[in-house]
Amino acid sequence: MADRPPRQLATGPRPRRRGLARLRPLTVRARATLGASAVVAIALAVASLSLLGLLDANLLHNAEADADAQAAAVAQAAVAGKLDPLLPPTHGADFIQVVSESGQVLTSSQNLTGHPPISPTRPTVPGTIRSTWDVGPLGDDYRQRVVQVTTETEGGLVTVYAGTSLRDADAADNTTSAALLVGVPLLLVTVAGVTWWVTGRALRPVEAIRAEVAEISDRDLHRRVPVPATHDEIARLALTMNATLDRLESSGQRQRQFIADASHELRSPITVLRTQLEVALAVRDPAAWPELISGALEDTDRLQHLAADLLLLARIDAAEPLPSQPLDLTELVREAIDKRRGDRLPIRAELAGDVQVIGSGLWLTRVVTNLLDNAQRFAERTVEVRLTRAPEDGLAVLEVTDDGPGIPPADRERVFERFTRLDDARSRDHGGAGLGLAIARDLAYHHHGTLNAEDAERGARFVLRLPPARTD
Repeated sequence: MADRPPRQLATGPRPRRRGLARLRPLTVRARATLGASAVVAIALAVASLSLLGLLDANLLHNAEADADAQAAAVAQAAVAGKLDPLLPPTHGADFIQVVSESGQVLTSSQNLTGHPPISPTRPTVPGTIRSTWDVGPLGDDYRQRVVQVTTETEGGLVTVYAGTSLRDADAADNTTSAALLVGVPLLLVTVAGVTWWVTGRALRPVEAIRAEVAEISDRDLHRRVPVPATHDEIARLALTMNATLDRLESSGQRQRQFIADASHELRSPITVLRTQLEVALAVRDPAAWPELISGALEDTDRLQHLAADLLLLARIDAAEPLPSQPLDLTELVREAIDKRRGDRLPIRAELAGDVQVIGSGLWLTRVVTNLLDNAQRFAERTVEVRLTRAPEDGLAVLEVTDDGPGIPPADRERVFERFTRLDDARSRDHGGAGLGLAIARDLAYHHHGTLNAEDAERGARFVLRLPPARTD
């Protein structure tokens, strides 16, 4: 078997992407991975900044509390006049210095012995000030948290400076920052990798569906896409795709059958017409010509009706929009009956007044005409037409009944198939091509209604139901 040439899935060059569109990922997998990574990166950035802020605030608060307690204790001693010449080392404060209002260092911790006042400014009112210095008075590289307490003593204002180093806070910040700088990228890489892998596994059935659909041509409509056993959205997508392929295959089969049936139906009258014309050409007796020409005209008329029916079916299959408008179905049915005064059998009508529907007057008249044609073709004595409105749902109900041989229950759906004749020979004698009921049902469906063959006491009964026109 020769290799089939590859099919072209697209015609013409692919459109070029401009601007920022060039940077946008082309695949769902890439977009999902990028989106998940971006969301996680933003969340980690916010969490990292919050963590560092809370950690620094907590350590700063602890250091400040210790320095505050030491400064308050020394200030109370200054008020009581019990300052020691050299303050002993204390827990929670790296240094302490007491300065008079004139700028004289009254006492300090041992590590500040001989140092000038920490601050060149002199407070003028009592109070407490808390501040952070980037470089401590001890020449330390770490920040210092200093609490300044100014109090009134017998000798005037005295200011106590108590400071503690923030080396522990800075070390904790540095360690945490280093850990985040290493951990956040690793976590992002992990999230991106897991998202890429999970998305790939999730989209694998979609790729299988796409590949299968790409291989299906108009000659392979029997093929179906694989349905994953996950019972999720992708499985439902596969089921929907298979249902669409079912409809396409069925439509293709109906189209092929329709073409075959139409060719057969057209071939018969054309053959008869050709034969009649050849006979008329061969016969030299003018007295025989009228009969031959009359037969040719009958077959021509049959061809004309058949061509009109085929054209209408093509329009229906093309799903052309209906020219819908409010219609008085009662008047439409009455006019259709009045035009048939010369029919073979009388029509007895019982029509309810003012039955309003929405639709095409031309096409609904065709539905009524086809039903009456079918009833006249098989009725023995009479045809009955009854139009009512269903009390439970307001549907317009049109019943066309004849007293003919009727339709067996097993064939009540088959009569609506195209080119179907339950009695082929008799249908041809009556001029039917097997399209009238099929056209009527298709037109009823286009009006959102139904047309069915239902039970009857005698003969056949066809019931057309149409939704009512809105009155609001």
